[in-house]
Amino acid sequence: MQSCSTFLHPVTAAGRNAFVPNASRLILVLGDQLDAASAAFDGIDAKRDVVWMAEVKHESAKVWSTKARIAVFLAAMRHFREALKEHGWRVDYRQIGGTSGETFAEQLRDAIQRLKPQKLVMVEAGEWSVAREIEAVAGEAGMELEVRPDRHFLCTREMFQKHAEGRKQLRMEFFYREMRQHSGVLMEKGKPVGGQWNFDHDNRESFGKAGPGLRMPPRRFKPDEITQGVIADVETHFAKHPGSLAEFDWPVTTAEARVALDDFIEHRLAEFGRYQDAMWTNEPWLYHSRLSAAMNLKLLDPREAIAAAEKAYRDGKAPLAAVEGFIRQILGWREYVRGIYWHFMPDYIERNAMLAEQELPEFYWTSETDMQCLRDAIGQTLRLGYAHHIQRLMVTGLFALLYGVHPRRVHEWYLAVYVDAVEWVELPNTLGMSQYGDGGVMASKPYVASGKYIQRMSNYCSGCRFDPAQSTGPKACPFTTLYWDYLLQHEPKLRQNQRMSMQVRNLARLDESQRGAIQEQAKQLRAAYSKAS
Repeated sequence: MQSCSTFLHPVTAAGRNAFVPNASRLILVLGDQLDAASAAFDGIDAKRDVVWMAEVKHESAKVWSTKARIAVFLAAMRHFREALKEHGWRVDYRQIGGTSGETFAEQLRDAIQRLKPQKLVMVEAGEWSVAREIEAVAGEAGMELEVRPDRHFLCTREMFQKHAEGRKQLRMEFFYREMRQHSGVLMEKGKPVGGQWNFDHDNRESFGKAGPGLRMPPRRFKPDEITQGVIADVETHFAKHPGSLAEFDWPVTTAEARVALDDFIEHRLAEFGRYQDAMWTNEPWLYHSRLSAAMNLKLLDPREAIAAAEKAYRDGKAPLAAVEGFIRQILGWREYVRGIYWHFMPDYIERNAMLAEQELPEFYWTSETDMQCLRDAIGQTLRLGYAHHIQRLMVTGLFALLYGVHPRRVHEWYLAVYVDAVEWVELPNTLGMSQYGDGGVMASKPYVASGKYIQRMSNYCSGCRFDPAQSTGPKACPFTTLYWDYLLQHEPKLRQNQRMSMQVRNLARLDESQRGAIQEQAKQLRAAYSKAS
């Protein structure tokens, strides 16, 4: 990935921020497009063109974003602005608290009126509604809008469309194999290294009673003056938003993101594969990378992360299963969900295959629940803006699925609380993978399990008042109760799914009285959590 210094063309200090009307081009840089090698900058004229960036208050309010998520975006944006200015580019930057409007459209209209550009230039937006909003403003102003491909990604939208053509069913595994062949990553003489494409079966270990043991903690990034200013602004302008900034230490520049990558490769990649699905109380990081936010803001090129991981394998510093599992998340899942998002939007966001209608329980915003797994995962999320993928899929997501929350409400929560949440990646993972709201586009079956799965993969249950083996009675684990209720409620539909056949067959173990007791306890659970909300 190129650094800013490799392609920015300096102008004199006197002309650096001297804006004049009739700018040749207004180059739009969104908050998740902080890519120094962006196609938006190709052919830029430092004397005539203006880079436009805006902190838009409405973007943090349309979903009730946590303070950590807001701060990550704003801190990264302000650092990127400074990098552009230091190299002599004209940057028109609207900061929170200004007078040019609170919505994206208002800010852009103001910029067009002030700078009077001849043309707007940008790379593809990461959110369908933002892309439409920009198109509408450009149309109102009679402005030409040039949208360039986003080469941050390894798979273009056109490549994914070609992959999807003629397929009755899309599956990530087949896409991933194509991406391996196309990129040459972990390939030798046209075949996958190690003789197989996927080592997922080697990457499902729990820690056991001994716990995760001693590990090198991930590299932290103390907020500098710019980030401290962002933190102060967030506390001022978003004081009522959930979450905390007391432990804010995310990488917010490309240099910091590269340090974080090196730290992960050196200290955690080797064990990442084995324990990527494991959970432990009060252990948010374990062997995970903390790179997703930097990558989704485009501070870090995915090719760098893939190359670093592959080199660690080639150099004998990390086993193949760990390296393949990490690369699959980037070259496979990350590229695949982007393809799914743009292939099925805009109606994708409205899908609700299981007809779930419940509201999200209030404890998702407070972590105040007597279920220890949810208390730990949600408390960590609100404190740090982070939870790893199994905490999201098999704790917070699983409960919402079993409880019957409308998938759009779950999507809105995930988009609001996590620092790495950008809609193109978050929506398919949440609505599709986690909630099965798309009816099988993202996942071949609903990811449902009882409390016993959480007991097997963590120590959460050892400190909880509920028993994951019980589905009814005062000690019954709500996950287990709702699991059986979910199977009973959706039995006719689930019987049509071969991958659910074993779980559905287990319903035969329940007599009518047991079925009735489970359904009654589930009804009482929903009533109690609904009342608490």
